Formats: sequence, structure tokens, C-alpha cells
Amino acid sequence: MQYTTVQKSEGVAYLTLDRPEKRNALDHAFVHEIKKQFQELNDDTDIRVIIIKANGKAFCAGADLGYIQQLQKNTYQENLEDSNHLMELFQMIYTSSKPVISLVNGAALAGGCGLATVCDFCFATENATFGYTEARIGFVPAIVMVFLLRKLGDAKARELMLSGEIISADKAYKLGMINNIIAADQIESYVHEFALNLAKTTSGTSLAIIKELISDIQTMDLETALKYAAEKNARARETEDCRKGIAAFLNKEKINWK
Repeated sequence: MQYTTVQKSEGVAYLTLDRPEKRNALDHAFVHEIKKQFQELNDDTDIRVIIIKANGKAFCAGADLGYIQQLQKNTYQENLEDSNHLMELFQMIYTSSKPVISLVNGAALAGGCGLATVCDFCFATENATFGYTEARIGFVPAIVMVFLLRKLGDAKARELMLSGEIISADKAYKLGMINNIIAADQIESYVHEFALNLAKTTSGTSLAIIKELISDIQTMDLETALKYAAEKNARARETEDCRKGIAAFLNKEKINWK
């Protein structure tokens, strides 16, 4: 059974989670399918922006607890392989060369909260809720923690993960977890226009380099980071997009990057 759908329009791809009867909860097969679809979109040169959304009342309720219960019979090595499988999905999204947007309508909890907020941009409806609830069921938000600490810093990430609190979209916005709150009847059109504008007004090559820099320099000491950044700066000047963009600017020509 297929649990995702893909639609493409004007360089924007929608990857829709479609397991509403399970609140889009993640198990091995579902994660495998999301990874496969995402990789294909990331490799598609006609796609400039990827949007992750969901059918049903929840964006993603995290791990399928029935599936987790089954995994408790596994060996440590089997569980490690399954954990790596999930880790690869988050890493794939975080390191994608293309901007990734999550559109959240409903609950985004535990791993589902991680999935929503690991994206470059997260837009939510007023009724959306967020939470790292793992501690309330004896589990830990281990993989998503890596990205949450980068996004929010120590204090805010601790508050969310240690309390296991489910918070409103308004609080998530104030904490810096999401970029904006949009009315439910307007969010589809808002996110699509945002994605189109991103595709038309920015260089895909530049965005890929920027994302690579963001991912890499956070783990470097200052001197290493600056040398690495200087190298990327020099390489960027050699790209076709840079030549095109600067020539157009100097000639007062409009650039359409799509």
C-alpha cells in the first residue's frame, strides 16, 4: 500500500503524507517510502522547492507505537538499524540542496514535530499543535534533538523535550520553531506562492551552497569555519549562476531563476 502522493507544479513539488487512519505515524515501510520519494524529488532538476504536507487531521503523530512495541522484541543491532533508517530521513531533508517547506495542519508530535521543524521553513495553521512528547511514554527524542538544538539552542530545546508539553502554533511561533501562522483556508495558496517566489527570485546554486554552509560550519571552530567559508565564497564566484546574476544586475535586467 502506498502512503505518499507526489504532485509537481511550476518547479514546486508536493510530497503528501497519506496515512490518515494512523495519523500519519511513522513505521519502517512509511519512512522507506518517504525517503524514496524525497530522494527522487531532490534529484529532479526541474524541481526547485519541495513542500511536505499531510492528509488527515494530523501532520504526523510521530512513531507508530504499535510498531515500536514490536521492535522491543528485536536485538540491539536490529533496533540500531531501524533507528539509522529514521535518522537518514531527517538527514536527507536537512542536507537537501533544495529548500524544503513543511505545511502543518493539525498535530505534529514527537518524530512528527521533528519532521516538520527540520525543514528550512515551517508554516502552520492556527489549530496546529507541536510537541516532543517522548518522555511522557518512556521514550527519548534522540534523533530529532540533534536538529532541535541547532534550531532553538539549549534552553528552549530543554524546555520542550524535558516537559513533553504539547504547545500551540502561537507558542511554537514565539519560540522560533515555525515561520508563520496562516489561516486554514489560505495556507495552501500562501505556501504555494511563497515557494514560487523562492524559485523565481533566488539562484538554486546559491541556495544549495548556503544550505551546505549552514549544515557544516556549526560543527567547526571559528578559524576552520572562516577558512571553509572563504573557500565556498571563492567557488561561488565561478558558478554560472553568479556570472548570470551579476551581469543581469549590472545591466539592470530582471532575473527569473526558474
